[in-house]
Order: sequence, then structure tokens, then C-alpha cells
Amino acid sequence: MESGNTYWRDRALLEWQIELGATDAILDAPVNRYALEPVKAASKPAPAVADTPMPPELPVKEAVNAVLVAREAAAMVQDLASLATAMEAFDHCELKRGARSFVFCDGDAAARVMIVGEAPGREEDRAGRPFVGRAGQLLDKMFDAIGIGRTKSEAAQGLYITNVLPWRPPSNRTPDAAEIAMMLPFLERHITLADPDIVVLMGNTPCQALLGRTGITRMRGQWHEVLGKPCLPMFHPAYLLRNPIAKREAWSDLLSLQARLRDVKET
Repeated sequence: MESGNTYWRDRALLEWQIELGATDAILDAPVNRYALEPVKAASKPAPAVADTPMPPELPVKEAVNAVLVAREAAAMVQDLASLATAMEAFDHCELKRGARSFVFCDGDAAARVMIVGEAPGREEDRAGRPFVGRAGQLLDKMFDAIGIGRTKSEAAQGLYITNVLPWRPPSNRTPDAAEIAMMLPFLERHITLADPDIVVLMGNTPCQALLGRTGITRMRGQWHEVLGKPCLPMFHPAYLLRNPIAKREAWSDLLSLQARLRDVKET
């Protein structure tokens, strides 16, 4: 009789707990889970690794110092023909990939005056010669006015013309500092081999390359020295085509050049 009463009492208590929302059965007393021993996870065996050889490591491509390569190549040449070959073979200037022609020089290499321009334009890229477009035609007229030119038969009245860069920049943009730096060793070697009496720097880019300065409106007409030779910054003929009023300053610079040629000849 006693056990029967316990059954019905326990069942009534269980139904009462279910009505209250109890869902799980637990122990008679709370469990202190912090005091329990941690259950160690069963260690899984390491996956089998196929006995295959590892792929070889690819060699790391070292960065090329284009300026150093250009300096070494320029130092090895002993004449202008070899210099042109070395420059044309130089593969570290990206301008070479987009240009049509390699533009090295024009005029008489024995001339007393060497002109250094910026870079070939569209017409120069087509012809493979520097200063052949409208700017080149104006240049010829300017120097013809003082009795010298690229087609003169005598070196004393001749002109020798080159550029800082031998390849045309896209859309005739201004050469950047990296392009100027990598081609500078070739330009310096070019001047040394040509050995002119006077170097004329046409525009900002050759001034940046050889004098380390820009600001042609302030520098023009002022004599400097490059590789032991007198040099004269002048406005680029393309600038004169856009600003005809500046031709007065260009004429003054030409007269200064003419007088300097006379002084150099006398000494």
C-alpha cells in the first residue's frame, strides 16, 4: 500500500513539473562542473601523406638596376657607332616597346655645337631623326640665322643634334625621372665621344638630365658647364611655336652663342 502511494505521488509531481515547463531530467543535486575532470578528445591518426616529391622552388628574380646596366654599357663603347648599337640593344626602358624608331642623332658629329633636345615626337619617330617636324624646321631657321646648321659642309659651321631619350614617349608626354636617369649614362658618353666646343640644352628635360635643375624661363641665356664644356639652356622650338613673343629671348641667346663660339675659337 505504501509503494502504491509513492508511485502516484511521484507521478503527480512529475506531471506538475511538466506543466511548469520542465523538459529534461537532472540529478537530485546540482553538479559542480568546474570540479569535474576535463574530457580528453580522442586523438585522430594523422592523415596518410603520399610519398611524392615536393615541387622545386622557383628562383627569385632579382630586380635589375637599369641605371647601373646603362652605366656599364656606356663605359664599354669607344665610338659613336658602338654607342648607337649599345643604346638600341638596351632593353630596360619601356618606351622602346611602344616606339616605331630608334632616334640617335642627326648632323655632323664633328660640329662645334651639339644640341640636346628632349625626346622624339611623332614626326621624329616616323623619320628616325631628331627635330624634323615643325619644331625642327624652326630650329634650322634659328641657327641658320647665325650661320650654322646641320647640313653645313664644314664642321666649323655644323650642328650635331641628339635627345635625352632615343624613343618617343606615348602621346609625346614629358619623360619621367626614371627614364631620364637610365638613359643619362648614354647621353654623357655621347657628349664625351662627340666632343663639341659648346652644348646647347633645348628645354627643361635636358636641363634636368645634365644640370639637375628645371625652370627654363629662368635658366635660359645663362651659361653653365656640363662635362667640362660650356653649355647654354635655350627655349625649345616647340615652346617658341606656342609663344612667339619668346623669340626675342631666343634671338638674344643665339647671339650669345655666336659670341661664345668666337671666343672659344680665338682661345
